[in-house]
Amino acid sequence: MTIYAAQSAFGLLVLTAFAWAISEDRSRRSWRLIATGLGLQVVIALILTKVPLAREALIALNGVVDTLMAATNEGTSFVFGYVGGGDAPFDVSSPQNAFVLGFQALPLVLVLSALSALLWYWRILPWVTKGFALALQRSFNLGGAVGFGTAANVFLGMVESPLLIRPYMARLTRSELFILMTVGLATVAGTVIVLYAFVLSSILEGAMGQILTASLISLPAAVLVAKLMVPGSADEEPTDGEVSAEDLGYQSSMDAVTRGTLDGLALFLNILAMLLVLVALVALANILLGLFPDVGEAPLTLQRILGWIFAPLVWLMGVPWGEASVAGQLMGTKTILNEFLAYVSLTQTPLEDLSERSRLIMVYGLCGFANLGSVGIMIGGLSAIVPERRVEITSLAMKALVGGTLAAAMTGATIGMIS
Repeated sequence: MTIYAAQSAFGLLVLTAFAWAISEDRSRRSWRLIATGLGLQVVIALILTKVPLAREALIALNGVVDTLMAATNEGTSFVFGYVGGGDAPFDVSSPQNAFVLGFQALPLVLVLSALSALLWYWRILPWVTKGFALALQRSFNLGGAVGFGTAANVFLGMVESPLLIRPYMARLTRSELFILMTVGLATVAGTVIVLYAFVLSSILEGAMGQILTASLISLPAAVLVAKLMVPGSADEEPTDGEVSAEDLGYQSSMDAVTRGTLDGLALFLNILAMLLVLVALVALANILLGLFPDVGEAPLTLQRILGWIFAPLVWLMGVPWGEASVAGQLMGTKTILNEFLAYVSLTQTPLEDLSERSRLIMVYGLCGFANLGSVGIMIGGLSAIVPERRVEITSLAMKALVGGTLAAAMTGATIGMIS
């Protein structure tokens, strides 16, 4: 084991210990739980990144990205013309500036949302989800309801997944509710995985497979962190229950496509608006910070401040200290703003600022919805599903943000340990 791999292994243990240190009941630690959670993370990472057949299958997923982007481009070209990627009616002098994010890349969310709804109605995604749910139930002794809702986060969002277990939401224990919230913030939905893969394809081989792998590793990591932070009482029983595809209420294939598109439209507009506002707010903050004297012979910026704050966290993930400030800026951007902006910033980071290994660690560590904006969305969504637990949901929300951040950092440390 190299010194940097040992650094990641040490960080993984420290992050686990920290989750236990801030637990609501430190006396209820379980060595079996810790061994299972850490073991599953490492096993999933080894299988999906080191086994040749699995690696080839994940790399092949890039063809899925290309196909979906090509199909989306046909739609955006038809609707938006050359702004959406179609042929321009004039000579383009600077083709490198012809890419328009809002009209060419982000509409992919609409296509993925409709496709996900269709695959759910056709019983393809429910079948895969039940497989993940069964593995989680047996590994962590989870109830059927929270096991299915947790596993669904691989394909659906942090608000859509709880809809599948709506009849059981009021009966979930405090610990189970926290697991659902933490996993929702620690993973990313299938509707944006392809979008992130497209953004990262310029700097990362097999980007689609890497993002999917990161989300899968974060599942056991998030369950482990959640059960350490909010272990629940010793006498509580898991909430069992059977769920089915009908819980989403699709009546036909066309109904699934229609509703999936409308759900995707809400997500598309949310991403569009948040990107516009957040980039503007960061620029405004940097303008105001520019009024202060330089620090370290460089202007003070929000990115630099975030880099200093999050440098210790990314060091625990396995990033060398000399690169920790740059990597910390990315982690801070992801936590304070969102992961999409962080990924865009990663692609724009000069090659000399981060090594190839550090870039890979950050791809995995940034893969999650754990940011302040997502916390607000989660509170609103879950409160609408189970309004009688709104106060409890609100009280657990910031804990879930910490838990989701820890889980994503553990995923980065896991990949750093085996790289």
